[in-house]
Amino acid sequence: MKQMEQLYEDHFQTVYKYLYSLTRNKERSEDLTQETFYEAMKSYKNFRGESKVSTWLCQIAKYLWYQEVKKRGLEDPSSPEVFGEIPAKGPSMEGLLLEKEERQRLYQKIHGLEEKMREVMYLRLSGELSFKEIGDIVGQSENWARVTFYRGKKKIMEGMDNER
Repeated sequence: MKQMEQLYEDHFQTVYKYLYSLTRNKERSEDLTQETFYEAMKSYKNFRGESKVSTWLCQIAKYLWYQEVKKRGLEDPSSPEVFGEIPAKGPSMEGLLLEKEERQRLYQKIHGLEEKMREVMYLRLSGELSFKEIGDIVGQSENWARVTFYRGKKKIMEGMDNER
């Protein structure tokens, strides 16, 4: 039991931030985080150590989120109907989101990216995760996460510039 408490303390923030990047909802993220650790506790003996613990936990969290989306009758868990707005955080890529119209265009552009790139963009922009945390979650390196985010950002900006 002590081991599970330590697991919770070590990985709560990562799992919560990951879920928040998916749900855009504090209460839903908290509920799903608790459910993630409950499921992890039930299946901990099956964890083979083939990935980092944080990656394993985020995969459980992602599965639970997809199950919730399915229950709510939405086919695509990354669709704009599922999310609230990405909060603006200051002058940077997120600064492009100052107006509601531009936010909607940004969602459309992110939604058009390939799945892994879209996931990195959401984790970075709304989950406020570091590139290292993102790399851990998706089972890649910190540098891979950084490059993927940069390429996604470049595609989005090019697409927005082409529309003007």
